[in-house]
Amino acid sequence: MRYKSVIGVAVVGTGFGKKVHIPGFQAHPETEVVAVYNPNLNKAKEIAEANNIPHACDTIADIVNLPEVEAVSISTPPFLHYEMAKAALEAGKHLLLEKPVTLNVEEAKELYYLAREKGVIATVDFEFRFVPGWQLFSELLAEGYVGNKRLIRIDWLGSSRGDANRPWNWYSRQDKGGGALGSLGSHAFDYIHWLFGPVRSLNAHFTTAIPQRPYPATGELKPVNTDDTCMLMLELADGTPTQVSISAVVHAPRTHWIEVYGDKGTLVLGSENQKDYIHGFRVWASQPGKPLSEIEIPNRLIFPKNYADGRISAFIRVVEQWVQGIKTGEQNIPSLREGVYSQLLMDLSHESNDILSWVKVPDLEEFLG
Repeated sequence: MRYKSVIGVAVVGTGFGKKVHIPGFQAHPETEVVAVYNPNLNKAKEIAEANNIPHACDTIADIVNLPEVEAVSISTPPFLHYEMAKAALEAGKHLLLEKPVTLNVEEAKELYYLAREKGVIATVDFEFRFVPGWQLFSELLAEGYVGNKRLIRIDWLGSSRGDANRPWNWYSRQDKGGGALGSLGSHAFDYIHWLFGPVRSLNAHFTTAIPQRPYPATGELKPVNTDDTCMLMLELADGTPTQVSISAVVHAPRTHWIEVYGDKGTLVLGSENQKDYIHGFRVWASQPGKPLSEIEIPNRLIFPKNYADGRISAFIRVVEQWVQGIKTGEQNIPSLREGVYSQLLMDLSHESNDILSWVKVPDLEEFLG
């Protein structure tokens, strides 16, 4: 597909898509939202009109058949990702896909191979890679600030599903891709791979603190079979022990915290922002025997424009990466390859939880063949 100066994008999904994808694409100088999808055509038309989008569709076939659509961004619930992404890729459209990319790693592999076959650029919205504090943290790690890593601790704790009266929906069903591991663990597995390298083995234990939720239409309590808290132990390929705690049902003062302890120093990345999981990250460092001190994030890493919803600021950087890939024809990172690895670790975590044991993680290159 020949690159044009402005890329026509279809936004598929109008929850996160309406809040983040549409404003993000409209803010980027080289993308234009030319179509929007919602299964309710009236709602699609309403959103299109409110955002000056020329086309509204209620099927993915209508979306990919529009000649103006060169690229498709998918932010629907996970159980819809595979079929929608497959349709977009088969039509030769560039793809930006939300995480988790699919319901299982075999579906993710199929999309990865299909994108390569079609020669299109497929990017996954792993936006922590593009957040200023995280980028500084990554640079300090790469410079060897901590030396040889001895222990990594990660806590991602929130209360978004802590209210037992929050209605039952697809998030409550494992077969639909719901649960804390899918929504948060998919990110965590990607940034662990990015920051620290591959995983050799893992052990997972899931719990569900709120086993029933009211069904919206009737108020009747329906069972929840997805995890809302995940405890993970990982052994990285370099041998570093890593502890990960993820929960969507706790009221914690420290929402997202990463601590890395090495023989030469300690690095900490964290945020206490309860309402925005992008804004608020700070970095601290110390050498043995000395107190932690905050390291200022350099201006070169700061978002050029801060949006009230920090997700938009990070998403625009993901879009920029995607656009550059489309312009050059070279696949960028994070791609579906990274999506496959995150999904592989999620699948193996479910296996570990089911068999109550450690499981080995295959090498990604060997796994992809």
